[in-house]
Amino acid sequence: MNQTTYMQRILLIFAVGALGLSLAACNEAKSEPKALLPVQVAPVQNITVENGVRYSAEIVPYSQVDLAFKSSGYIDSVRQVKGAEGGMRNIDQGDWVKKGSTLALVHQQDYLDKLEQAKAQLARNQAEYDKAKLSFDRTAALYASQSATRPDFDSAKAQLDSTAASVDAAKAQIGEAQVALSYCSLQSPFDGWIVKRSVDVGTLVGPATNGFTLADTRSVRVVFGVPDLAISRVQVGQLLAVTTDALAGEFRGRVTNISPAADPKSRVYSVSVTIENPRDQLKAGMIASVALGNEKLTHPVAAVPLAAVVRDPKEQNAFAVMVAEVAGDTATVRLRRVGVGDGYGNLIEITSGVTEGEKVVTSGATLVKDGDQVRIIP
Repeated sequence: MNQTTYMQRILLIFAVGALGLSLAACNEAKSEPKALLPVQVAPVQNITVENGVRYSAEIVPYSQVDLAFKSSGYIDSVRQVKGAEGGMRNIDQGDWVKKGSTLALVHQQDYLDKLEQAKAQLARNQAEYDKAKLSFDRTAALYASQSATRPDFDSAKAQLDSTAASVDAAKAQIGEAQVALSYCSLQSPFDGWIVKRSVDVGTLVGPATNGFTLADTRSVRVVFGVPDLAISRVQVGQLLAVTTDALAGEFRGRVTNISPAADPKSRVYSVSVTIENPRDQLKAGMIASVALGNEKLTHPVAAVPLAAVVRDPKEQNAFAVMVAEVAGDTATVRLRRVGVGDGYGNLIEITSGVTEGEKVVTSGATLVKDGDQVRIIP
């Protein structure tokens, strides 16, 4: 075998091997499983409601604002209060402040200098005005006795008007400087609790820099979502009972706001109940339960979480659920048209289409379609 033939065989072996490796890599890439969408499921359950229907809610302040600076500079001081150990400390979250209290002060020297410059400019302009006024008065007297010409009179009048305008401009500059100086002081617009402090002595701030977050909790709002099937039972001014796990007893408040449109994701209407909170028992962030109506069920009904119900893609006015055929930690979802009844808190009655014990997708129901493979997560 000559050298040329031997080299050709070697090259052919390498080419075949490379082709095999390439095909194996392609097959391996094709065989990689597609990542499954993670979803949560819940069983269809029979429920019996013995008391008024209750909704989960959150307590929020009646009003809460971010306090921002309008003048720029370094923070010279932060309001001091007595600490638990007896010493003085910076005011911080959890502290109560009265309306008009100065919370922080921006270094004022630059603004004081600008105010003094504006006052000096006013003094110069005022002196020029006084001089122009004397000149105008003399020229006016001479002009009245026909000892001065009309152009002399007009020139004196123009000079008087010009200096008067300069005086007005200087007064406006003083006003601007005084306002800028007043903005060095960040003050509380109402009585409330400090929720957050974002500055310390030496912090460089500018216009729109948030220094503090202030909340008024003398009244609080209890916010919860109501499905469209139950929203007709809620009216502005309606008196509702509110309870929390953190506090004993029952609080009562009135419905003050009802959202005119449902949330596009949860498909529920936001409702706010205002409760007087003079002793600050109800804290922002607490989880509450709101009793809505006095309807009672005389027999068990099948129900699923409200988030499990979706619009039937084949008929806009119909509803459906994604039934999960579970196998281990994966499942195949099947679109199933259902009939819906009344809402009971965060659950909704299912009148037809599913049976007790079947699993339905509750988180991710709008992201899957009939026949999809999904991964079940807790």
